[in-house]
Amino acid sequence: MFAYHAPKSPQLPILISIPHVGTHIPPEIRQNMHPQHLRGLDDADFFLDKLYEFAPEMGIGIIASYHHRWVIDLNRPKDDTPLYQDGRVITGLVPTTTFLGEELYKDQKPTSEDIQNRITEYYLPYHQKLNSLLVNLKEKFGNCLLYEAHSIRRSVPTIRPDKFPDFLLGDNDGKSAPAIFAQTAMGFLNSSYKVAHNEIFKGGFITREFGKPNEQIFALQVERSKDIYMNDQEDDYDDEKAQKLQKLLKKMFFEFSIVLQNEGF
Repeated sequence: MFAYHAPKSPQLPILISIPHVGTHIPPEIRQNMHPQHLRGLDDADFFLDKLYEFAPEMGIGIIASYHHRWVIDLNRPKDDTPLYQDGRVITGLVPTTTFLGEELYKDQKPTSEDIQNRITEYYLPYHQKLNSLLVNLKEKFGNCLLYEAHSIRRSVPTIRPDKFPDFLLGDNDGKSAPAIFAQTAMGFLNSSYKVAHNEIFKGGFITREFGKPNEQIFALQVERSKDIYMNDQEDDYDDEKAQKLQKLLKKMFFEFSIVLQNEGF
C-alpha cells in the first residue's frame, strides 16, 4: 500500500522515499492490538509527505507507504537481521513492541504465515517499485540519489538517553554514498539546525540495500526530530516551522542535482 507522486516539471535525478509516514492498519490486524496504541499510532513519521509536497514541482518523485510500520517495517531486512547491536530497543520486520518496549498485541502475535503474507502484500511491492524507479533514473541520467526521509521523537530513551539532534544523516559510514552528499546537506542545515552524521542512525535497510555507489546509485538517510516541523507536543503539523525548513530543503535538493551533474564519481 503505497503511492508514487511523479515529477510535475522536468525531472531531476533524485527520488524521495518515505517508508514510515503511513498510519493505516487493516481491521483484521487492529483487532488483536492493544487499544491504547491505536489511539496515538506512535512510531509513524507523521506528515512527512506534507513536508515534502513541494518536491514534485521541483522535478523530484516521491514514493510513500501508507500502511503503518507496525503492519510491516519496510526499512528492515526481509530476514529480520538486526541493524544495530548496541543494546538499543530494535523493532523488527513485523514489530511486536513499540520503540518504548510496550507490547503491541493483546495475545496472539503474528505467525510465520502472517509475516509471509505481509511481506508479499506490502513489503515486496514497495521495494520492487523503489528499485524500478531508481533503475529508470540511473538509465536516464547516468546516476541518481535516493533520499530516505524519516522523523523521530526528540526523545526516545530506549534508543538513546539524551535527546536527539535536529537532524541525523546516515550513509552507512560512506558505503551508500560519497561524503559530498552529507556535506552538502550539512552545508544548508547547519545554518539553522544541529546536525549529526553517521551518529546514532547510520541508515536503515533501504539506505544500505539500495545505495550502490559502484553502480552510480547513491543513498542518504535523513532523520529529523519531529518538533522541527511539528508542534512542541509532536502531535500536529506546524506550518511556520515547516515552511522555514522547506526553504532550506528546496535549496538543498537543487544543490544535490548540481552535485550529481558535475561530480565525477
